[in-house]
Amino acid sequence: MRLVLLAVGRLPRSPEVELVKTYVDRATAAGRSLGLGPVEVIEVEARKPGKAAEAEALRAHLADSHVIACDERGTARTSRDFAGLIGRLRDDGVRRLVLVIGGADGLDPALVAEANGKLAFGPQTWPHALVRAMLAEQVYRAVTILAGGPYHRD
Repeated sequence: MRLVLLAVGRLPRSPEVELVKTYVDRATAAGRSLGLGPVEVIEVEARKPGKAAEAEALRAHLADSHVIACDERGTARTSRDFAGLIGRLRDDGVRRLVLVIGGADGLDPALVAEANGKLAFGPQTWPHALVRAMLAEQVYRAVTILAGGPYHRD
């Protein structure tokens, strides 16, 4: 199952971008034997301002995918629960999982409603660069949990 982190906006070179790359590379390498990956990051830019225009740019990358929207009103999952979800989707034959991160104002409500699920990193508001790094790390952590590796400790 391919794993995609789909985000609005392009980040400049920064420590967060390096963290995302590190975790994406690790998850891709660790996931091969599990039928997970590659993991990729896709950044989109809207042609016009606003959530609706951002949603249009995001939808271009959602065809034939299981979509989970990152949304503060979503489900806050433990790392093991998140790993279990990824494993179940893979086992159910999902070929592509897309985890969507909105722009500065969040995701368009219509896009969130269309998603197969919603994921929250708690009730706080997080900077987009950190959300990408946290999501990439959680994908890597999920892969290592599914592989039975020592990275995650309960």
